Amino acid sequence: MSLRIVTLNIWNRMEPWDKRLVTIRNELATLDADIIGLQEVVQIKPTSAMADAEASTEFGFDQARAIAEGFDYATCFGRNVESPYPMGNAILSRWPILRTLVFPLPRVETDEHRSLLFAEIKSPYGAVPVFCTHLNWKLDEGHVREVQVRYITDQIRGLVAPNQGFPPILMGDFNAEPDSDEIRFLRGRTSLGGSSVYFADAFGVAGDGSPGSTFVRSNPFAAVAREPDRRIDYIFVRGPDEQGRGEPLEARVCFREPHEGVFASDHFGVTTTLST
Repeated sequence: MSLRIVTLNIWNRMEPWDKRLVTIRNELATLDADIIGLQEVVQIKPTSAMADAEASTEFGFDQARAIAEGFDYATCFGRNVESPYPMGNAILSRWPILRTLVFPLPRVETDEHRSLLFAEIKSPYGAVPVFCTHLNWKLDEGHVREVQVRYITDQIRGLVAPNQGFPPILMGDFNAEPDSDEIRFLRGRTSLGGSSVYFADAFGVAGDGSPGSTFVRSNPFAAVAREPDRRIDYIFVRGPDEQGRGEPLEARVCFREPHEGVFASDHFGVTTTLST
């Protein structure tokens, strides 16, 4: 038995959203994921003041619901309540979501309002703790991301003790390359502030040996940023686990092909299969 995980930054509501939604859902149908982490998810709750027809439907505008429709996924959403934008992270699950928590990430004197979403999922393999996040994006803000990953691992440690159930899964858009200090910290290759951890980088452990870039200029939605090709999207699993659970068995980049000429997002995604 195994667990299929997927992560994707869906690029909020950037056009052409309706066509991109078709591409996202088309690939999800083939991936057959058990748990999905999404970043840059827009959720607008309906209010009497909403004027446009799309936002004034029964459910407002909810990208996680739109993606999950017809797949029978449970969904949860979380955002930093201090953010001026109705955008955050979402988790979709094949099984019931038992509880959720949202943590605002440290800003370190920047104008970003990022967050960490936690969901405890009731799976056939026991409760699975899942965390989805999106770190500061600027190339020169590695020092901010270092603070953010330390904060994230502190929250995970406080919620999920080692070897107490299924190992926690951490995924999202980290806006950092594998050799950056913030990612090296998560991979157990350096310490930050006297602290160290180890999370298996699923693609690094079980990928095909390629760079696995998820933000690339061959994607026209990413090309306009004029940034270098790199891998910045990850699925991590805390380890080691004494029962052998959560080992990445295989991993690959997904959402890398357009559907009817339209890419899913400015990012590619990552998928992995974990042992249970």
